[in-house]
Amino acid sequence: MTTTLPAYDEVVARYEPVIGLETHVELGTNTKMFCGCPTDFGGEPNTRVCPVCLGLPGSLPVANKAAIEATIRIGLALNCSIAQWCRFARKNYFYPDMPKDFQISQYDEPLCSEGYLDVEVGGELVRIGIERVHLEEDTGKTLHVGGATGRIHGATESLVDYNRAGIALVEIVTKPVPGTGALAPEVARAYVTELRDVLRSLGVSDVRMEEGSLRCDVNTSLNLPGEEWGTRTETKNVNSLRSVERAVRSEMLRQASVLDAGGRIIQETRHFQEDTGETRPGRSKETATDYRYFPEPDLVPLAPDTAWVAELKAALPELPRLHRRRLQEQWGLSDLDMQSVLNAGAVELIEQTVAAGATPAAARKWWLGELSRRANETGVELADIGATPAQVAELQVLVDAGKLNDKLARTVLEGVVAGEGSPTEIMTNRGLEVVSDTGALTAAVDEAIAANPDIADKIRSGKVAAAGALVGAVMKTTRGQADAKTVRELVLERLGAQG
Repeated sequence: MTTTLPAYDEVVARYEPVIGLETHVELGTNTKMFCGCPTDFGGEPNTRVCPVCLGLPGSLPVANKAAIEATIRIGLALNCSIAQWCRFARKNYFYPDMPKDFQISQYDEPLCSEGYLDVEVGGELVRIGIERVHLEEDTGKTLHVGGATGRIHGATESLVDYNRAGIALVEIVTKPVPGTGALAPEVARAYVTELRDVLRSLGVSDVRMEEGSLRCDVNTSLNLPGEEWGTRTETKNVNSLRSVERAVRSEMLRQASVLDAGGRIIQETRHFQEDTGETRPGRSKETATDYRYFPEPDLVPLAPDTAWVAELKAALPELPRLHRRRLQEQWGLSDLDMQSVLNAGAVELIEQTVAAGATPAAARKWWLGELSRRANETGVELADIGATPAQVAELQVLVDAGKLNDKLARTVLEGVVAGEGSPTEIMTNRGLEVVSDTGALTAAVDEAIAANPDIADKIRSGKVAAAGALVGAVMKTTRGQADAKTVRELVLERLGAQG
């Protein structure tokens, strides 16, 4: 039975959404959190494991100092207080891909707490409270094979890869975020985007959502104005910025439909369906008591030295929001123009293109024009479109040198996105370079004059604006490869007119 969902405008007119986000970040350390196994992505299944990360009897964990330092730096960048004393805990639950049947994590004593991150949405600044930033170990990965969906339902067998088990993982948990109204989905996306930029600027993770090094769980609830917050659901492992926004919107529509029908929302985890944009039920949501937390007996407590924390704080890089403000001034953009750059996720791409030799205006033109259009059409992130900043800068160099006009440059860009090579290689291989040699163009100009005697007479009589029609004819004959300026000069010269 298909349920008709209410319109989004109707939902936000009747209900108030409350969102919250739990973001897991795989740290870019060389070794795992509690052992010396390598952390490189990929590799043959179950080859990057040892007795410690497999939880074999008698093995003892040792905390990774680099992971602790990275977590403190994240906390400082998010305006958190850093604990003077904290410890690890065992979080007990059974998953097939968790070899110890418990996860070493932190519970009531996180390393970082009580912070915030400011994001800009619709020209307004929204402060997202950070409840905690804590350190733990990742689980392994279960692969369900033999079915059509990649999920356990319909699969013929399940395989477990423990290579990821034990990798240092930071969990960043926001406080509930009420009061965002219709902008709730956009606020969720803006927060994850800004957080990703912060983490990238710190150099603590590659934050590649497609590889799972940045994973987001989205909590959503609805309540009537003036009433208590509603029951929340948790949409697990949303794997793109676009999907974060879609998941919040989808849950708001679904929950409103349930509430409108007199039903109640069940506290549960749900899974986002990329193809339909809907969420599907997963399992009932555990509470803290279900995990039977207790202090990890094999690890000593953490007591970060205050002088060390101060050194880490002093060495923090320029954070993204300040960096963007500086770039905006350098590029001479209005607030509205900069917001367009932000909305497209193009700040870093434009910055790198400028560093590769393009002007800010040219870089912005390509990334916010042709490439953004293609990204929207194909539903991929702009950074994954298939063109690099260096290639875009090279394309603009060819335009500036007169070897390509805008039309030909767009054709070359198609080849770049398709993986045919560099702009120069594509221009050469396809024979797309602008023809500016007067000898090669004279015959085409004479042919256009002969084919359009009325227009030629107008030009001879002094109506030089009519030359545009003959230039267009030559451009058509040469498949857009003629240099328009040179063609116009030849037309006027052949007809004895003054430009």
